[in-house]
Amino acid sequence: MEEKKGNFKSDSVYSKKLRAGKRRTYFFDVKSTKANDYFLTITESKKRQDDSYERFKIFLYKEDFNKFLESLTETIDHVKTELMPQYDFDEFAKRQAEYERNRENNRLEGEGESELRDLSVSPESEVKSGSTEIAPDISTPKVTPPPPPPAEHVDDEDLKW
Repeated sequence: MEEKKGNFKSDSVYSKKLRAGKRRTYFFDVKSTKANDYFLTITESKKRQDDSYERFKIFLYKEDFNKFLESLTETIDHVKTELMPQYDFDEFAKRQAEYERNRENNRLEGEGESELRDLSVSPESEVKSGSTEIAPDISTPKVTPPPPPPAEHVDDEDLKW
């Protein structure tokens, strides 16, 4: 990947992409200069309502890496320990991991379900006496609602105004 602006040319030598929600992505790109020097660009890319993208860039030079990392770490630690100590900052990572597991399980179940449907359900068994019987959906667990609470005894006196 090359970027040219005037007489400046940089080559991307390393890239890392971080998805942050549905509409935001961060890109971390290490780039080199003609003099074989390195710097980092951090790009925030936001998807707009009209499906275009809005981008913001930060250029970080090697002489500022340590100061930047120290300040960023200090600021994040302050938020975590002083401003929001009760918040579970791993919550999103846990939800993302669960989402990915569910997505993979659904994909695998979908493949297995189509194989089961091919093997176990014939068109003749789906229609009986003019009504359509639908094969059970094995990918959705059946949830049985709790039984209703016992009805209280109501006599005629309770119903009077």
